[in-house]
Amino acid sequence: MLELSILWPSIANGLTTGAIYALVALGLTLIYGVLHIINFAHGAALMVALYGVQLLFTRYGVDPYAALAVMVPAMFGFGYLLQRLVIGRASHGKDENILLVTLGIAIVLENLALVLFTADTRTIETRWSLATIDVAGAFIAVPKAIAFGGALAAAAILLAVMAKTDLGRAIRALAKERQGAKLVGIDVEHVFAMSFGIGLACLGAAACFLLPAYYVNPTVGNGFVLVAFTIVVLGGMGSFVGALVGGLLIGVVESVSGLYLGESLGQIGIFVIFLLVLMFRPTGLFGSKA
Repeated sequence: MLELSILWPSIANGLTTGAIYALVALGLTLIYGVLHIINFAHGAALMVALYGVQLLFTRYGVDPYAALAVMVPAMFGFGYLLQRLVIGRASHGKDENILLVTLGIAIVLENLALVLFTADTRTIETRWSLATIDVAGAFIAVPKAIAFGGALAAAAILLAVMAKTDLGRAIRALAKERQGAKLVGIDVEHVFAMSFGIGLACLGAAACFLLPAYYVNPTVGNGFVLVAFTIVVLGGMGSFVGALVGGLLIGVVESVSGLYLGESLGQIGIFVIFLLVLMFRPTGLFGSKA
């Protein structure tokens, strides 16, 4: 057994990573909850956001956290237009077409990134990149601590929008009953596009919190989207609370598994949980039966 002095720092670091996972998964579960499809372009869109933050920092000196004011609305606009002009038109109302379209978008974005940025891995260094803070005996990197607080704040804002605003009520109505939403006058195509835009705006925020302690290359999103899929299944398909709790839990599982098995094998614990959930609770922690 590992001593608490070793285990607690691993758990604390897992929570900071899990908050970012949760923010990525929240965007994915929002898109699934409304459009009822899995967005295969989610990881590629995160990669686009990470490159956006990296370029703002290296070319214009914009601090990654200040870049929130640019990247969140930019990714929202990208998502809105992507759904309204490409996905909605190319799918012809068929869910299986949407899966293929989003997969195609992911391939296009990754290859476009290869052309524009090559396969090189890029990082950024800020004045606090190597700074740490002491949290009850666990030394946490300052960028990770900021990412933890920022991701939870972004998640809280999203949950408030969904619960308190007219847009949130329209999104929830459309997720429950598409035909009924049409009958009461909700602009279904607009709400679809808004949902997709908000889902990608979450990725814009995640990129700003992530990059000071991470890296970007054309395939960086693939690992995140696999973890996000696991979180969505674990928390319950379409459950926002489930995505938040599941993200934190998966972050801790990954960190502790890495502590016991080695960093290279840390994600084994994630996929063991994924299989167990599918076998014993396929509706997830907060999901409900149809």
